[in-house]
Amino acid sequence: MNIYILIGTTTVTAAFFAYSIAVITEQIKKKVNRFVLTFLTLGISLDITATSFMIYGSSNSAFTLHGFIGYSALLAMLIDTFLIWKYYLKFGEKINNVIHRYSLVAYLWWIMAFITGGLLVALAK
Repeated sequence: MNIYILIGTTTVTAAFFAYSIAVITEQIKKKVNRFVLTFLTLGISLDITATSFMIYGSSNSAFTLHGFIGYSALLAMLIDTFLIWKYYLKFGEKINNVIHRYSLVAYLWWIMAFITGGLLVALAK
């Protein structure tokens, strides 16, 4: 396996855990604290890193169906991270219901991209 793809897949798995910890904690507590912010920021950083490694290491075009799903999911999580940070800095730990719902939708979209990436690799073999 290509070393860049290996690094990318390992990093995106770490992003999965970071996002999961952040979003599930926020969904259960219905508030954002430093713990959530730390894992959400870690998740987006790892996701950007993983995406970069996978694009660089892939022999396929960056513009595939999985690429579109993945880029849109990354964008959704980037927007979520921005909105949560902005709201936290302005209002503190209490989370707006719209952002609370958006976080769940963005996370579920990202999970779909994560799963389809693994399925595409598995089915290609």
